[in-house]
Formats: sequence, C-alpha cells, structure tokens
Amino acid sequence: MENKMQSKIPLSKAIAAGDIQTKLSIPFMGLGIFLKGQKIKGGLIFLLEVAFVLYMATSGGYALSMLPSLGNSAQQKVWNEAKQIYEYSAGDNSQLILLSGIVTCFVIVGFILLWIMQIKQAYRLQLQRENNVHVKTFAEDIRSLFDENLHITLMSLPCIGILVFNIVPLVYMISMAFTSYSKEDNHLQLFGWNGLTQFQRVLNFGGNIGRQFWHVLAWTVVWALVATFLNYVMGMILAMIINRKETKAKGFWRFCFVLSIAVPQFVSLMIMNIMLQPSGAINVLLQNHGLISGPLPFFTDAMWARVTIILINLWVGIPYTMLQVTGILQNIPSELYEAARMDGAGPVKIFMKITLPYMLFVTTPYLITSFVGNINNFNVIYLLSGGGPTYVGDTAGQTDLLVTWLYKLTIDQQYYNLGAVIGILTFVILTVVTLVTYRRSKSYKNEEAFM
Repeated sequence: MENKMQSKIPLSKAIAAGDIQTKLSIPFMGLGIFLKGQKIKGGLIFLLEVAFVLYMATSGGYALSMLPSLGNSAQQKVWNEAKQIYEYSAGDNSQLILLSGIVTCFVIVGFILLWIMQIKQAYRLQLQRENNVHVKTFAEDIRSLFDENLHITLMSLPCIGILVFNIVPLVYMISMAFTSYSKEDNHLQLFGWNGLTQFQRVLNFGGNIGRQFWHVLAWTVVWALVATFLNYVMGMILAMIINRKETKAKGFWRFCFVLSIAVPQFVSLMIMNIMLQPSGAINVLLQNHGLISGPLPFFTDAMWARVTIILINLWVGIPYTMLQVTGILQNIPSELYEAARMDGAGPVKIFMKITLPYMLFVTTPYLITSFVGNINNFNVIYLLSGGGPTYVGDTAGQTDLLVTWLYKLTIDQQYYNLGAVIGILTFVILTVVTLVTYRRSKSYKNEEAFM
C-alpha cells in the first residue's frame, strides 16, 4: 500500500477522489497539507502563494501586460528651461520589459507546477491517514533530504543555477530573434515584435545579409570538415609512428609535441598573428634573404588567410588527437595483429581492416565533438585573422565562422536580432548533424563490443 501511495498520482484523480481538505488546496495552496498534520510545510507553501499574488499584483501583471507590445513610449527630446539644454525623457525600455515578461512567464509556470504538486501531496497524505500510515513531521522531512532523498538536496542548487543562468537567458536571447532589436532605425531603446522578418533576411539568397550568411555557412562547414579531418588523420599518423616498436625515446617525442598544449592557445595564436603580419618576422626574414619581393598576404587575401588558418590550426590541434589515439593504439589486442600477419596481411591491409575500424569505433564521439568544436572555434579565427579580410559593405569577413560573425553582429555592430537568428540557426545545424551522425555510427548501434 505504501508503494502505491508513493507512486505517481494523476492530478485528475487527486482532485476527484480527494476529500474536502484536499479540495481546499485548490484555492488555498498548502491548506490540505496543513490540515493533515504537516503544518510547517503547508504554511510555507501558503506563504509562497501569497508571495506570488503580491508579485503579480505589484510588478508581474504589468510585465505580462507589456510583453505583447514591448513598450509604447519612446524617448523624447525635451527642452529644459532651467538648464537651457535639451534632455531626453526616459521612455519605455523594451529590453527590461522583455526580460521581466519572460521571468514572469517562468514564475507562472513554476507556480503552476507547485500548485499541482501540493494537491497531489495533500491527496497522498489523505491516503496515508486512511491506511494508518505514519505521516512524516517537518523534522523528518528535513532529515530525509540528507538520507533517502539526498539526490534532491544535491541536485536542487545545480538545477536552479541552470534555470537562472542558462535557460532564462537562452529564452531571452531566442526571443530577440523575433524583434526589431538592433541599432538600425534607432531601435535599441524601444523595439517591438516583428515575427520571422529577421529569419527571412538571413535565409534570403538575394539580400545582402542572406548572401553573407550562406557564404559564411559554406566556409564554416568546409573549415570544420577540413580541420577535423586533417587533425584526426595527421594526429593518428603521428601517434602510429611514435608508437612503433622501432621508434626510440617514445616519451621524448610525445613530450615535444605536447609542449604546444602546455602553452596557452591564445598566446600561440597571438604570436603567430604578429609573426605573419606584412611587417612581421616571417615576411621580413623572407624579404631580407631575397626570397620574396613583397610581403606575403597571409591575412589580407581570402585564400591565403584560409590556408594559413588551417595550417596553424594543425599546430594547436594535432597534439590533442595524438594523445587520444595513443591510448587507443596501446589497447588494441596484439592477437589481432598476430593473426592478421599469420594470414599474410600486409601493413596497409592491417591498418584498413583492424587499426582504422577500431579507432573509428572508439573515437566517433570524439570526432563529433571535434567537428562541433571546430564549427564554434572562435579563438583560432578571431585571434589569427579577426575574420578578415572584409570587403566594403559586408559585416562578415572572408574567414568568419558563424560564431565570429555572430560576435561581430552583436558586440561590434549591435544587430542583436540578427545575431540571435544566427545563434538559433547554428544550434539547429549542430543539433541535426550531431544526432544524425552519432545515431548512424557503430558506437551508438553497438556500444557493448567492437566488431
């Protein structure tokens, strides 16, 4: 009977089968729990209802009513006779209105969930009384939070943190994509909803923003594929060379390549950026030795900049792959290699039939993570080329990824609505690619064994 009372109770059943005390919990939250013996818990829940009503009466209701319009009164230029200057009157702030409205929506959802939970708890206490089961006191409930309900204690604070610092800001930024929030037409102070207008601008092949989006998206995909493939293949080759029985001082060679990881990545990238400038060390040395007549356009020509970024990314990325693959190579059963050699298989066939399939089976999640990381590889692009070169009239440079273009749109140019759209589309693309790729891999289909 106790297990039945602890099982999930539908809200409809709690309301229909509940006694008068349980039904009193519908208008007065916590009253049913209070009348059934858990007075402190019931009182606290009732205080939460009072706090919710006060919040909605003082600020929540206003925030909710302003959410559809996001404000009506713009700043006005007013002449101040006393100071003999023009001043701006404080109009509605659409940013605060939007944020307050979203927070209010979350508060309402939380209140509804609490309302449902306390009705179910009142009905659960009713069943306990009917079956002469002990009703826990408030002190026993507190002790249970450090015993059988310890998971609630440990997970509550992280979940609240995720809600406050991740989910609410995420919903707020997603909402920006459906507004006119940008510096265009002075919309920063007062803006409104404009539906899918910004999505149409971004996805429109014929418009300036749409043309730049598809160009940046194409380069982002090419960059991610090339960077992931080259880092993986070259890191794997390097690990296999060092892991050979014939290679001496394996630890020394691994140490040499891992040194690039020990140096902070942004330091390496900034140094390379300085060295590859038109007046940087590399161009100066080549010109002094008469090898070139003028500085090489490492970051001033689109093709040169892309190739340069890919090559430098190998320097900072290969050591990570080498470490990943080294551990896998050392765990491949030696019996597989011995059996293959006895059957007359050569090095190439052994690699294609044993080493590569085994590594792909184990490292598929790592490859997916690397691909996603390269799509969002802000540091390499921004610290090396700054996304440039940038043509006149464009907001995106020739080496910009979606993430660096998003940064420029929001931080530098204050096109917050366009930046939000780019962020949403990037998330959708990454989610589809990641889920489809992983679900089609052997790592997902056959997690227990390598075939």
